[in-house]
Amino acid sequence: MNEKYSSQNERVAWTGIAGDFTLALAKGVAGYYSGSKALIADALYSGADAAAKLAEILPWRSGGEGNRARKPDSRDGKNKNEPLLSVVFAVLILMGGLQIAFSAIRDLTSGDLNPSGELALLTICLSLLVKEAIFQYQYRTAQKIGNGSHAAYADNHRFSLYTSLTVLIGVATSMLGGYLNWHPLLYLDPIAALLAACLILRKGYLLILSTIYGKNSQELPHEDAANFIDTVQKVHGVIRVEHLKALEEGRYVNLQVTISVNPRISVMEAREIADCAKKLLQHRFVHVGHVHMDIVPYEPGYPYKTNYELTDSEMPTLLQ
Repeated sequence: MNEKYSSQNERVAWTGIAGDFTLALAKGVAGYYSGSKALIADALYSGADAAAKLAEILPWRSGGEGNRARKPDSRDGKNKNEPLLSVVFAVLILMGGLQIAFSAIRDLTSGDLNPSGELALLTICLSLLVKEAIFQYQYRTAQKIGNGSHAAYADNHRFSLYTSLTVLIGVATSMLGGYLNWHPLLYLDPIAALLAACLILRKGYLLILSTIYGKNSQELPHEDAANFIDTVQKVHGVIRVEHLKALEEGRYVNLQVTISVNPRISVMEAREIADCAKKLLQHRFVHVGHVHMDIVPYEPGYPYKTNYELTDSEMPTLLQ
């Protein structure tokens, strides 16, 4: 099961990276030959999106054992590698965004504008369809895996969609200005390029922040954490999962779990139950990194079904 989920995670991530790089190349070539600065800006955003995802994946990879993804350090859940690749990509993204912004401003101030070609409009429409297909594949697969990464895919796709729609409006109105011979509409293409450059600078800025301060932890919704609760509840000796908090950090999920056990057992027995639950979580879910387990004595009276009988207990409990 671990091998299956790991291969699925790898396949989903690399599909998105390959798709973004391919779209960036196609948009860049079409933007160059059609003379659309907005489409070139969209190409740079797709490339920045792919670079950011690549920077997130590669630092977690080790050189040995088939280059399999490596989990965070078991003591604090943090990766110890230097984020050199993230810094390089962030600088390149910022430089590209500034270059596009300066070029768009130069076109706006010079007034020497040409309408976008039909190739630019066709390319941006096809790229929207391809990008949506890739997103649907990533989103649905991530939901089946249940690692909570579908929320990150949706967030990235939203801003990518904003950029492409802005470029689509700029290219379409610029073409319309060429057909109607109305010069003011030609300004929409460099304006769209300038807006896309702002989104590119935002992506580079966020990549720098995540490199310096680390990626912010995001708590998974209850429906995504339900599988973790069910798994812990199946461990013999766990009476109740009192609390479970799942935090998404990078490609991994760190768990904070509080379980209740029979108050009559020893501390060593309680610790063995907690260790068993921890190992089961990390074995069953390949994306689970650090697991912090807290143990509290069970207080009878809660209306639920237990998988552990409180033998010789003077206080009443529900039957299995």
